Amino acid sequence: MHQAERDIDRLAQHLHFRNTTLIPAQIIARKRDGAELSDEEIAFFVAGFTDEKIPDYQMSALAMAIYLNGMTDRETAALTQQMLQSGTTLQWPDDQHVRVDKHSTGGVGDKISIPLAPLLACLGFQVPMLSGRGLGATGGTLDKLESIHGFRTDLSLDEIHRLTQHVGCVITGASKELAPADRKLYALRDVTATVSSIPLITASIMSKKLAESLDALVLDVKFGSGAFMKTRQQATQLAHSLVRTGNHMGVTTTALLTDMNQPLGRMCGNAVEMQESIDVMKGGGPDDVRRLTIELAVELLMSTEKESNRIAATHNAESLIDSGAVFEKYCRMVRAQGGDPEAEPGIADCSDVTAPREGVIAEIDTEQLGAAIIWMGGGRVQMADQIDHAVGLEMLVRVGDAVEKGQPIARIYCEASQAYARPVQSAITVADEADPVPLIVDRIAG
Repeated sequence: MHQAERDIDRLAQHLHFRNTTLIPAQIIARKRDGAELSDEEIAFFVAGFTDEKIPDYQMSALAMAIYLNGMTDRETAALTQQMLQSGTTLQWPDDQHVRVDKHSTGGVGDKISIPLAPLLACLGFQVPMLSGRGLGATGGTLDKLESIHGFRTDLSLDEIHRLTQHVGCVITGASKELAPADRKLYALRDVTATVSSIPLITASIMSKKLAESLDALVLDVKFGSGAFMKTRQQATQLAHSLVRTGNHMGVTTTALLTDMNQPLGRMCGNAVEMQESIDVMKGGGPDDVRRLTIELAVELLMSTEKESNRIAATHNAESLIDSGAVFEKYCRMVRAQGGDPEAEPGIADCSDVTAPREGVIAEIDTEQLGAAIIWMGGGRVQMADQIDHAVGLEMLVRVGDAVEKGQPIARIYCEASQAYARPVQSAITVADEADPVPLIVDRIAG
């Protein structure tokens, strides 16, 4: 045996892949050069990374190669399948219940999951919602919920099964048994500048959602200054990738394309967004949060054929919110997960940021606002950072609003609020005219 062959054999033994000639560095190099990886290569890499036989730095290198060169639909589906098969899946009884979920690609002020899960449960669905933490400048549903005293986001598989069937909905983090490859890769993406890769986003989202063994899924794919996808074109590509992958793998999947060129709702942060979510579930709250919550519920009612008329479906969802039933379901979910729904969340003292001139709110750098919340302690710079749930922002204006010089345009909830007044003010552009973008710009179905 030649020396090179002996070296390859030793490396294969070290990685416990004795019956293969696949080498991680060669796979990385092929992807870096734009080659299309085989199903075998993708399976090899995901299995090795999950079992800690392929180190983080090599997975990071492959992620960067994917970020730079993309993946075909076949590669994306293979990556999703392998990440799904890296762990177990939720198993449900054959009881005729329809199980659904929603996923958002993330944005500043995006709190929709919190009112949507109990609304869907009130509509007769079962909702085993697996959510995530803040990623980049965007907030995370789990971080918001953890501002509730005692609320648990680490439910076991048994608890997820039991509470979903008993309460109708749960919102929790993915347990270590579900798509462990995604758990590991998700942690790397935020610190390796590979967050916005369409194949990686698709595989991450769909491997977790498919592990829930759903009947239907609706996606909220955002674009704009506060989203990972900055342009409508990028978001459209991602939405099609997600919808194709979901439907290909047997889950009825649709998507709404929504604007994130300004924060969703008024509140941005953790405890403040929980407060606003409760307002929505009690029949109030900002119009855009209420509308998007209802529209996503209607998508699932229609795609599962629980309703055949969109107007009737909308009326049904609105009636449940206005009746107080959704808030009652939310309280039941919170108690089931160890939280106290009646406890007042701690919110920091506030001060106002004012308009520098007269005019119209023309543009909002939503990503800069999200970054400001991170600087206050409301998000993470490093994965191990602890979050201050009490800090946040309140938007007092929206794009298109007329303002006077000196008028309050935002409110900062933070003990050292003046330190953040300038970046918040500079993120909000006042001009002579504005061109607002509608909240929902497209619907994408398989």
